[in-house]
Amino acid sequence: MRAEDFERIALAAGREDVRLEFLHGRIGVKAAADGDHAEVIRWVTGQCLQQRPGLWLYAGRGLRVETGREGRARADGVLAPVSSFAGQGEWADADQVVMVVEVTSYDTDTDTDRRDRDEKPRAYAETDIPVYLLIDRDSCEVLVHSEPEDGQYVSLVRRPFGKTVALPDPVEISLDTEPFKAWVR
Repeated sequence: MRAEDFERIALAAGREDVRLEFLHGRIGVKAAADGDHAEVIRWVTGQCLQQRPGLWLYAGRGLRVETGREGRARADGVLAPVSSFAGQGEWADADQVVMVVEVTSYDTDTDTDRRDRDEKPRAYAETDIPVYLLIDRDSCEVLVHSEPEDGQYVSLVRRPFGKTVALPDPVEISLDTEPFKAWVR
């Protein structure tokens, strides 16, 4: 399937309770976020605003990803300079993105889980996005992928919820993860 064909299907679906993604030639369905998921994104947004006011964490931003930019990912959060996506459509270039954030969901779709843990790190690294932050509510830890090289992140830092994690350059934010403990099942 071509990316253009996927975009037409995604537009036709148009439901607010699910979002479609297209990674490594496959369509995936991403369920709507629960309230705790939204709180995690709210907290990360606040931390970003306090420490890096020139950057904004865009929620649910669609990005063109992968080698050749043939994939389509809708990240839970995309950290980029303010106004980076002005004039762009639903699926934006990721050239100015400094970090993507994904928060694991509690849906029963194991496909979503696999995309967050396996497919998205590869797609984001292929796109040369400097940092991929996975907030894993199953294992109660954050995973910081950085240093994209040859389509993969060569650095991975894991920290349990409750610890402060230093997000590397170019993000340069100290993320307090203590509040995440309240937003897990």
